[in-house]
Amino acid sequence: MGVIKLKNIRVFSYHGCLDEESKIGSEYRVDLKVYGDLSHSAKTDKLADTIDYVHLNKIVKEEMAIRSKLLENVAERILKRIMKELIMVQKAKVEVSKINPPIGGNVAMVTVSRTKSR
Repeated sequence: MGVIKLKNIRVFSYHGCLDEESKIGSEYRVDLKVYGDLSHSAKTDKLADTIDYVHLNKIVKEEMAIRSKLLENVAERILKRIMKELIMVQKAKVEVSKINPPIGGNVAMVTVSRTKSR
């Protein structure tokens, strides 16, 4: 089993329950970790034999562009697409963080973490 990590994917999006969040948007951070058998690609050195991290990044960006009220919903959509589109992925963990959330305090970020396995 091997691991591919995409750390600190930065996106601007419009998630949240407040009306203002849908209008002004916010900065988000996404961290992704996927598990799969990478032994074959380690030998062949072919992109077709591995989990393509460009494809993973594309999924994250596309799903983050779709407005949701809850980060849990965004995280679930990301995981569902990964499992549907990348058959080599056996397990995936995503963390979606809202940077400087509007919660009335000095909080750097709030993070929702979800994991899905085959």
